[in-house]
Amino acid sequence: MSSAVHLSLLIGPIAPIPVPAMMIDALEEATVTTAAGSVSGFQLRFKVTRKSELNTIFLIAAGNNTSAGTPPLRVVLIVTLAGKPEPVFDGVMTNVEVQAGQQGQPGSITITGEDLTKVMDLLDFSGTPYPAMPISARVALICAKYAAFGIVPLPIPALFPDVPIPVERVPAQQGTDLAYIRQMAEQVGYVFYIEPGPAPMTNVAYFGPEIKVGPPQPALNIDMDAFTNVESLNFSFDPTKGVLPIVFIQNPLTRAPIPIPIPDLNPLQPPLGLIPTPLANIRMMKDTASDNPMQAISKGLNEAKKSQDAVTASGALDVLRYGRMLKARRLVGVRGAGVAYDGLYYVSSVTSTIGRGKFRQSFNLTRNGLVSITPTVPV
Repeated sequence: MSSAVHLSLLIGPIAPIPVPAMMIDALEEATVTTAAGSVSGFQLRFKVTRKSELNTIFLIAAGNNTSAGTPPLRVVLIVTLAGKPEPVFDGVMTNVEVQAGQQGQPGSITITGEDLTKVMDLLDFSGTPYPAMPISARVALICAKYAAFGIVPLPIPALFPDVPIPVERVPAQQGTDLAYIRQMAEQVGYVFYIEPGPAPMTNVAYFGPEIKVGPPQPALNIDMDAFTNVESLNFSFDPTKGVLPIVFIQNPLTRAPIPIPIPDLNPLQPPLGLIPTPLANIRMMKDTASDNPMQAISKGLNEAKKSQDAVTASGALDVLRYGRMLKARRLVGVRGAGVAYDGLYYVSSVTSTIGRGKFRQSFNLTRNGLVSITPTVPV
């Protein structure tokens, strides 16, 4: 591990504690992946011998992890960079893989896991009623169950709220807490994820629109001599990705369906490119005819947002040279790639690899058009 980077590993049920020194000594590499639209995950690889105590420790931990009566083993990774501790992952262990050593060489134990959404996917609460509660209130109530894991709910009210009237219908949960929240997110075109921080052992459960505004992270510089801070950066443009969804609203008197085109207009996802993605396809969403107008429009917005990111980029960087950790689900500037590709991007995924003497990140960026909308890219 580089002297400028310090990795802390905490393991335990619900409230994890720092692991003993012999476990840190055996840790070869930690990998953490955070991505928009999918579950975050981690992988820890330990070097072990046949007589290592880690064999017994993880055997017992894996056994307890399979019981419904015991909480899953929580794993927290904290990176201290330039003296500032920052949680890089908070989740639970889901699998243990052991590779035995051969011909006098040590073996390895690989621990994999997912973020704390896994905890919300263990028990089925089907049938739980939520009378007269809008979707955001239901999400806040469900997330409150997991306060012991340091989860703080952050639900954003729907852009087109649909509050159920108790004499007409009472919403009831179907499936696990996670499945029900994801179902509600799909209904209103929102995303749901749990992100560690801002302080260690705390997490924010965000339910709301995917936000592509805010202050950008320090720019990624390519081919700029001494200012270059990325190892590689490659771009791709798909002009056929743009889709215009058309939803249908039924006239209650005539029962005639009324088609409504839904453009990708979201104040929280402004265009990042000056030349937008061309609309190459039209999708008729006929299944929206049975929904009320608010539900149909929400589904149309959800479909529209999926098709606009025609510009993608992938690359890798050394964190010590970049000066900080690049974070997913935020904006970042790109400089030195040329007129078409310079500008602001949305960081869709980041994979961090931490080992002795190295801290690298690979990343993916997206944007909904070519050419920067800003005359200069913030440094």
